[in-house]
Parts: sequence; C-alpha cells; structure tokens
Amino acid sequence: MAYTTLRYEVADSILTLTLNRPDQLNAFTVEMANELIEAFNRASDDDEVRAIVVTGEGRAFCAGMDLSVEGNVFGLNEDLEPTMADMNERLEDPEIIAGVRDTGGRVTLAIYDCNKPVIAAINGAAVGIGATMTCAMDIRLASEHARIGFVFNKIGITPEACSTWFLPRIVGISQALEWCYSADILKPEEALAAGYVKAVLPADELLEEAYRIAGRIARHSPVAIAMTRQMMYRNAAQPHPLEAHKVDSLAIYYCSLNSGKEGVQSFREKRPANFTDRLSTDMPPFYPWWG
Repeated sequence: MAYTTLRYEVADSILTLTLNRPDQLNAFTVEMANELIEAFNRASDDDEVRAIVVTGEGRAFCAGMDLSVEGNVFGLNEDLEPTMADMNERLEDPEIIAGVRDTGGRVTLAIYDCNKPVIAAINGAAVGIGATMTCAMDIRLASEHARIGFVFNKIGITPEACSTWFLPRIVGISQALEWCYSADILKPEEALAAGYVKAVLPADELLEEAYRIAGRIARHSPVAIAMTRQMMYRNAAQPHPLEAHKVDSLAIYYCSLNSGKEGVQSFREKRPANFTDRLSTDMPPFYPWWG
C-alpha cells in the first residue's frame, strides 16, 4: 500500500514508521489514523518485521490533531446522538466507526493488538494524540528537543486514544491526572523523571538508540516475543494471578515444543540461537486466548 501521511520502511527486520507531514508538524488527520491502523495491522502479520520504530519527519513527532481542517476537526458526525448502548452493540457499525469512534483510540487499539514490539523515538513536539499514541508503545525514547503535552482539558475536551487506560499504568494515576489537569507542556527530563520515557538523548543519537534496542529484540524468537507482548498487557489487567498462570502454562507448553528446543540447544552448545519460527505459521493453537 502507498501511504500519503507515512513512510513504511523495513531494513534488518526493523520497520521504521515515520509520520510524514513535516510542513504541518506531522499533525494528525483522519487519513493518518486510517493509514497508521493499516500499517500496524500489516506489520503485525509480516514475518519480515521483528520490531517497529515510530518517529516523525522534520522537527516534530506529532503536533496533535490538525485543527485547521473544515467541519468537525475530529472527523465526527455531529448529527448523531450516540449512547453507551451504541458503543456496546454497534461498535463495528460503519456509521459508528466513521462518525463517533475516536480515531486516536482506533490507532492505539491497533498498536495494542500488534504482535510486534513498538518503540517510540520522540524527536520533537508530541502533543495531544502525538503524546497519547506513544502511551500504547512499549518503549519510549525522547530527543533533547522533545516536548510532550496532554493538553486536552486546555481546549475543552477529554483525554483520548485510550490514554486513560495506558497513562496511569505508566506513570501512576496521580501523575497522569496532574499532567492532564494542568495541560502543561513537559520537557523530556520531566517525562524521564516520571518514567514515561526510558531515556533522553541528543537528537543525532535518538534513532541510533531506538535501532539498537530494536536490534536486540529482533534476535529472539518472534513467536515468544509476540506472546510475551500480549501476555504482559493482558495478564497485567487480570483481577487474580491465577488467570495469568493459565495463559503462562499453555504458552510455555507450546513454545517448549517449538522455538524453545532451539533456545535450549543453543544454550547447551554455547552459541547464539537461530530461531526460524514464524508468526504466520507457528503461533500456539490457543492464540488469541482473549475474547
């Protein structure tokens, strides 16, 4: 697929997804949302992709929703009067998808469902959806030039992109609330102190570090990595560890019959493992176990 708002580039088993509207500071649009959803779904099923790095072209990561578009800037149908019953019963109805559902949330759900680890390389301004989309990514790195803002209350709206689920899990509920209440623009050092980003780096070292981490991940079993990603997110939300134990038991059982054999053999022979398992053919038969 050809993209208008993104670049999709795979090298050394790493996909680089670059938000590519630099003249608009990579401002988010409905078109970008749809392209991101397609790109993450595509990468999730692509055996050539072992890890994903997301960054922005130019001096911004994503400056938030493009507020210059005509009509409802969020792409919503103002003639509808949706209810919670609609969200529970008609979530996949085209009218609800196009006219009611939060586009940023559709993106973060695609990231959440993705089988590949996702690393955010936040190279500049990441405001609004530019910040919340990174909440669904596994590892966040920030350039010294990054500025991060959960600015929704400032413009009279609520947080979106499922960030009320992700952000408290990353920085704690008190910090998440303060950032949203205040709508302050955060310097990267503040995000680092709260544990939101793993590291703050000179601009010219940001992608190098993102690729270093992605390369370490790409060496391992893609099936084990995909299972670990989904187990960590989904089991962490379970009410009792017994539910995690059930999934852990099946996951270890099936992996031990496949990629685990190579892992154990390489350990015994004191050599790097050569994992040949593929997501397209070798996922455990109970996957997906949710829903």
